[in-house]
Amino acid sequence: MSHIVRRTLDTATIHIKPAADLAERVLLPGDPHRALAVAQALLDQPKMFNHHRGLWGYTGAARDGDLLTVQATGMGGPSSAIVIEELIQLGATTLIRIGTCGALTEDFEIGEIVAVDRALAADGASAALGADGEVAPDADLAGALSQACGGRAVMAVSSDLFYDAREGIEREWVERGASVVEMEAATLFQLALLRGVRAGCVLGVSDIVVSERTRIGHEELAELGVRLGEVGFEGLAAAGSTAR
Repeated sequence: MSHIVRRTLDTATIHIKPAADLAERVLLPGDPHRALAVAQALLDQPKMFNHHRGLWGYTGAARDGDLLTVQATGMGGPSSAIVIEELIQLGATTLIRIGTCGALTEDFEIGEIVAVDRALAADGASAALGADGEVAPDADLAGALSQACGGRAVMAVSSDLFYDAREGIEREWVERGASVVEMEAATLFQLALLRGVRAGCVLGVSDIVVSERTRIGHEELAELGVRLGEVGFEGLAAAGSTAR
């Protein structure tokens, strides 16, 4: 893995400063360290694509021989919206979030991976982009990702808060159909809809938040991050990467 940052390419983007080629297909973890781990696991001789603002990204040849970029988004809808918007401006056409979530019901296990077939927009960023109620990923991608993670597809709720202290909000989300909570999927889906690109999402259960929070261990979380990358790539490869 090379962290030597080559000459930044001359682009109009403000927050992403490419130092290598961008692939049309992109995996989007939130955590920069997870981006590095996934790039090391999936890419042949990855090069640092971006390091500006600590949002690490890498591009290299994937197992199928084609280029793949792994780019961190940071936490939450606002940061993700900036990164996704600029990636699309630079030529990305297929984007898959590979992130973590908290389970809102008891029928999940820590470390389980699920595909998202709908996202409930309970965050400000997706609402500001025009989302109202539920937003959906690309159907073909969602189906391929569901198969890649064993067939389980869920509705996620996207929230602005990791530590949400509102009494009864989790019960309300469950009543509206959500079974896991995360922070970025609705923003990704809504931006993809607006910009005419494809998006999908797979999530690993890092927390159980049914009553008191149960949290995954540090080593297990690192392993889960790499597994998410592998599942995301498997779904991506199965669905192909032609934009709508």
